[in-house]
Amino acid sequence: MDEVLWKAADKLRGAVDAAQYKDFVLGLVFLKYVSDSSGEGAFAVPDGARWADLVGGSGGLTGGSGGLGERIDASMDAIMRADPTLGGALPKIFGGVDERRLGELVALIGEVRFDGKAARDVLGEVYEYFLEKFARAEGKRGGEFYTPPCVVRLLVEILEPYKGRVYDPCCGSGGMFVQAEKFVLSHRGRMDDIAVYGQEANERTWRLAKMNLAVHEIAGDLRRSDTFHDDAHPGLQADYVLANPPFNMSDWYRDAGDPRWRYGVPPAGNANFAWIQHIISKLGPGGRAGVVMANGSMSSRQSGEGVIRAALVEAGLVSCVIALPDRLFRSTPIPACLWFFDRTPQDRSRVLLIDARDMGTMVDRTERVLTEDDIARIAGAYRSWRGGGHADVPGFSHSADLEELRAHDHVLTPGRYVGAARANTGDEPATARVERLTKELFAHFEESARLDHVVRAELGRLDG
Repeated sequence: MDEVLWKAADKLRGAVDAAQYKDFVLGLVFLKYVSDSSGEGAFAVPDGARWADLVGGSGGLTGGSGGLGERIDASMDAIMRADPTLGGALPKIFGGVDERRLGELVALIGEVRFDGKAARDVLGEVYEYFLEKFARAEGKRGGEFYTPPCVVRLLVEILEPYKGRVYDPCCGSGGMFVQAEKFVLSHRGRMDDIAVYGQEANERTWRLAKMNLAVHEIAGDLRRSDTFHDDAHPGLQADYVLANPPFNMSDWYRDAGDPRWRYGVPPAGNANFAWIQHIISKLGPGGRAGVVMANGSMSSRQSGEGVIRAALVEAGLVSCVIALPDRLFRSTPIPACLWFFDRTPQDRSRVLLIDARDMGTMVDRTERVLTEDDIARIAGAYRSWRGGGHADVPGFSHSADLEELRAHDHVLTPGRYVGAARANTGDEPATARVERLTKELFAHFEESARLDHVVRAELGRLDG
């Protein structure tokens, strides 16, 4: 069914603005779902706003006048007025769209039935499939609302958000919350065991998140505003934070006197350590966080970033850093890593470093994914370490104490600590060695380009 719907969605391509394409398609799929399931208690759909009213053109909300696009907009408005949790979430952008193409898309989506007990699960799968397809189609822009599922699963498997408040300060389309829900349910918990809080600056992305949570029947407090300029959850003390902030963001609102900068004022040219410190400020006692970051965050020293990183380590807040494989993110060539922070009362004098750069499987020429075995191995190593039973694995993991970290100027790049893997037989094959060294070389090139950009920006400020 997913592929059929995706081909149906292509009928609208070229008839609407590319930036609004996913809003049209996902909005219509959501409307069909609420129409089919309205008698089952999921959503209240007013008379005249159901799918049949749109297709039949019988009038309903429009009193018999107006085209299909206008009737769809009126239906979206009526549904949001009937259900306050959907306030502002549904797109009202169908008026004026090519009626022939819109009619063909509506007819095709109309053939899909979302009813019965499995309707919610089917719709959830459709939504996740569409979000992934749109992210791939949009390339770099897709990264604004989408994090690869294998990365989200790894974050969730390590944090294990069984119960409590879950927060994401840049929630995109809400994928972190959906995966947290799946984790809870897979461990025989109840969805009301967690409370969801999120913030997103982009209006269209915020709408996607609102719809995505509604599709999965997750009650969440999602606010739309700039996290740095307007913290929408000022008193929140979260039990878990999962986040994938924009990498190396240079255009961000910065107040040097912000109380969130307890460990150092982040540089104006890069918001990485602003996101990290904001996230730490949201952790309550016993709270834990997992954050996707650009690799530069592990080793950068310019503009005070090294000082901030050292302060975080010395404060015992950093529990683990994981270097990820390349090509996990279609939206950016920048190598990525995961940081984990911990406010639980335990030994905070060590940091677990995991080098997962050689893990994952290529699914095509440009994209790699972490397999379930990869995720289980990494998460298992973290759980073992946290439980006191970890043994270092050369080439993969190392538990470093503060003295060792200080000797490396608090640089947290795992490759510095884990050493070389022990070969079972013979030396590393030449082809594998060339591939590994090539990846390392390109990673260095990318970091060098990033640093060059930062230096030029700083020199420009001095000249000004």
